[in-house]
Amino acid sequence: MSEKIERSIEELYRDDPQRADAEVFGRVTEPNRRGFLGGAGLAAMSAAVGGAIPFAANMPGGLIPAAMAQGTPPAPAAKKGPIPLNFPGKSDKLSVIGERPLVAETPEHLLDDDTTPYEKFYIRNNGQIPEETKDPDKWKFVIEGEVNKPLEITLGELKSKYKAQTRRMVLECGGNGRSFFSPPASGNQWTNGGAGCAEWTGVRLADVLKTVGVKPAGIYTAHYSSDLHLSGDASKPTLSRGVRIAKAMDPDSMIVWGMNGQPLPNIHGGPVRLIYPGWAGSASQKWLTKIVIRDKEHDGPGMTGTSYRLTINPMVPGSKADPKNFKILESMPVRSIITSPANGAKLAAGTREVKLRGASWAGDLTVRRVDVSTDYGMTWQPTKLEKPKNKYDWQRWTAAVKLPRDGYYEIWARAMDSNGRMQPHTPPNWNPSGYGGNTMHRIAVLIA
Repeated sequence: MSEKIERSIEELYRDDPQRADAEVFGRVTEPNRRGFLGGAGLAAMSAAVGGAIPFAANMPGGLIPAAMAQGTPPAPAAKKGPIPLNFPGKSDKLSVIGERPLVAETPEHLLDDDTTPYEKFYIRNNGQIPEETKDPDKWKFVIEGEVNKPLEITLGELKSKYKAQTRRMVLECGGNGRSFFSPPASGNQWTNGGAGCAEWTGVRLADVLKTVGVKPAGIYTAHYSSDLHLSGDASKPTLSRGVRIAKAMDPDSMIVWGMNGQPLPNIHGGPVRLIYPGWAGSASQKWLTKIVIRDKEHDGPGMTGTSYRLTINPMVPGSKADPKNFKILESMPVRSIITSPANGAKLAAGTREVKLRGASWAGDLTVRRVDVSTDYGMTWQPTKLEKPKNKYDWQRWTAAVKLPRDGYYEIWARAMDSNGRMQPHTPPNWNPSGYGGNTMHRIAVLIA
């Protein structure tokens, strides 16, 4: 490998894919064929990934091998590896991608449980983590604004006055997949690990809103919490997002106090938080203290500019954003991940079949199908897609793929939602804050 390389492999491939192939793997032949490797270049790539590449003829030029993507350095100047999380009760296999505020994502292979356990659930904060309350049932929150009867209620009263329900539903950070954008978008560089599917226990928000009586003028919610702004200024809301009243009235939009049969942990917003399944997780306010019903779209921190917004018309990647060309991110895009085997798995010589397991979800929609490929997308085979336990649950899938001989393989997975939209090869609709990066998932597998 050339000693002249001083940038990460992602930077090389972003700037000039064909030149990157030549720099990293040697001479590129037949440039009119999109930079496919041959001869010395293919030998160099095989050495780099650890084995022969049976489907090398299908590998498009400019493709960073999955075995080398997301942090594996080709040179000393490349970025460092993941920082393991050190937090009580959490797995140290979670990766810290932000330290102030604390943000940690879950590697895809740790999301292999039907219900994501607490220790594997991702962490996303916007401010300082509040101290854990000593008496959860005395926690109070308020509902006011465009309502007939403003309400102040404790958690204990909420539990006693309203019917509880438990739903297994996906919670996903709005920036999940941000690291796949090129040029890079600002914010925490999530891969696919900003998501989890827990069993949430609480009450329907709609039931409480019926009690207060939303006025006809009330069209939007505004949420507030107890976490202190990073600056230490108590007068500044850390994050205050909201949703359309129609989403607030969804029977699966909840005020929750339980997670996986246990009291809601403090790091996940306990003792009380909102859950708006299918939408960006930032709308699901943690440490809930107040809901204001407004007569206009909410304009709190996290609701203006390009924050949690997608482009209406495509913009040139890296160019200056026009705030008028953005709309609020609501339902999250379709996504599938391979949860078994893990990326980089090494299997015994002679292995000719690999069993796969994964998860898929699609915001407010459902997943119609998930397909997998072992030959760089030349052919695809369907998986067995399971039905969700309830609406907003992720849909697990399984498959078994045949491999012709020993060597290096990439397994790709892509999902299609119930409206026919499919995960793309690269992130669509570049935006400066990196939302909607739902590129298909791929893993590296080496047989002997």
